[in-house]
Amino acid sequence: MYFQYLRPTLSLIAWSVLIFAYNSPTHATESEGSNGADTSLAIHKENIVVLLDASGSMNDPFSVTNQDNESITKIQVAKEALETVLTQLTEDVNIGLLVFSVAHSDPWLYPLGMKDEVRFLSALSSVEAGGGTPLAQYMKSGADTLLAQRERQFNYGSYRLLIITDGQAKSAELVNTYTSAIKDRQIRIDVIGVDMEEEHTLATVVDSYRRADNPEQLVEAVAKVLAETSTDTQNGNNSQFDLLQPLTEELAISLIKALTKAPSNQPIRAEEEKVESVRPQNVDQTARNTNKSSASDNPKDTLILIGFLILSGVIFFIFRSRQKPN
Repeated sequence: MYFQYLRPTLSLIAWSVLIFAYNSPTHATESEGSNGADTSLAIHKENIVVLLDASGSMNDPFSVTNQDNESITKIQVAKEALETVLTQLTEDVNIGLLVFSVAHSDPWLYPLGMKDEVRFLSALSSVEAGGGTPLAQYMKSGADTLLAQRERQFNYGSYRLLIITDGQAKSAELVNTYTSAIKDRQIRIDVIGVDMEEEHTLATVVDSYRRADNPEQLVEAVAKVLAETSTDTQNGNNSQFDLLQPLTEELAISLIKALTKAPSNQPIRAEEEKVESVRPQNVDQTARNTNKSSASDNPKDTLILIGFLILSGVIFFIFRSRQKPN
């Protein structure tokens, strides 16, 4: 009955929210990242953390040789694949390299931040394989870093965890727990299984899974994941302009709901204290340092203001309609 009076208010509020989102601080400023690195705060940025398995088994050669009939190790191909595909990423993508290996005292060889090809390739070339496969712990560290970055970007942008691994984790139950928690927080998980005899346990529960049974397939798999990242960024930019169309009642309501419903950016809580670990203190400290920032960068005030505007509009038009003569 009163909806005809609410239509102008809903459209006005929806436009106000959209203008606020579009005009929020998109120019890059600098903030300390997961290891003291500067991280861009342009709020519509794409963010991807590459979680590279550098356990001892990655020093093994592929069971199938490459096109030149040469035997080549899995870690060498993984590094070459990332190096080759890095150039496909646009300059406005934030990228991080997280490696689990006993050969490195700090797992964040390239903290999440703006793409710098020289620094990233230098970090990538230093990767050495060794140790076990503490996948769950490092999934949590990578996801917590992405969540902290999303808090800084006011819940805009997109967030992806790319896992390149050749073995099952020691604690499958904990991996499943963390996987569910990461997906609940709307972070995309892509997994590449490198020369594995059977599908990885994550194959059926993540957003995408690709087998890489030979060097060519591994390069292709990495290229496809990162190519999707660039495509998603471009489509996301275009979709902002698609919204600038005359608003119907349904679109106004759904737009308000979509823009005021934010995913949780709370760090993932460990369900068990006894997590398989190479360096638990280093990884946990990295996550803590990452999550220290942006306590003040919270959009709660904006959401309260939007709610107040909606409530005020509803009350105003109901009161107005009751004052009209029959």
